[in-house]
Amino acid sequence: MNSPETPRKSPTQAIGAKIFHYCNFISLFIMITSGLQIYNANPVFGGRGGLYIFPLFTLGGWLAGGRHWHFAAMWLFSLNLFCYGIYIFITQRWKNRFVSEKDIKALQKSQNHQRLNYAWHRIIYTAIIPILLLAIFTGIGMYKPAQFYWIVDIFGSWQALRIVHFAAVPTVVIFVWLHWKLGQKVGGNPLTKSIFL
Repeated sequence: MNSPETPRKSPTQAIGAKIFHYCNFISLFIMITSGLQIYNANPVFGGRGGLYIFPLFTLGGWLAGGRHWHFAAMWLFSLNLFCYGIYIFITQRWKNRFVSEKDIKALQKSQNHQRLNYAWHRIIYTAIIPILLLAIFTGIGMYKPAQFYWIVDIFGSWQALRIVHFAAVPTVVIFVWLHWKLGQKVGGNPLTKSIFL
């Protein structure tokens, strides 16, 4: 006679992680859509006659409106990222969330698919941090180019700075997709839902 299977425990997330994900989701959505509104005022590629983003995917209605939304969301995003940094340091979550030497070794030697998924998840989770910081850094240079002229100088020109900042958009979108995809492989829908519910 087979013993009944023990029901699998639903994954749970710390309230701090949930708040971080909610704030990130909201702020990134606002920044991307308002950023596309800013982009339409002077496309990064092709000058005034360059690729135009359909208004349905933009926020703000005009250049100034897009800038207001973008900078408001930027403060939410930056403060959220800063608070999350303090949170993972105090709770020591960074030991389990970010890439370690064990993950690199697992990619080289492990045949366990679950272990490999965890390793890739931590690598991607770690790699996005410098990309987000770069987006903030270049955004500050674009926001106050006179005061932070040295940021513009680092990238060689205003146009190069804009290209790097704009490149952060597809990079972050790809990260979100990979983050979700690997989460699905590791814990399925219950894990994804546990972040927001």
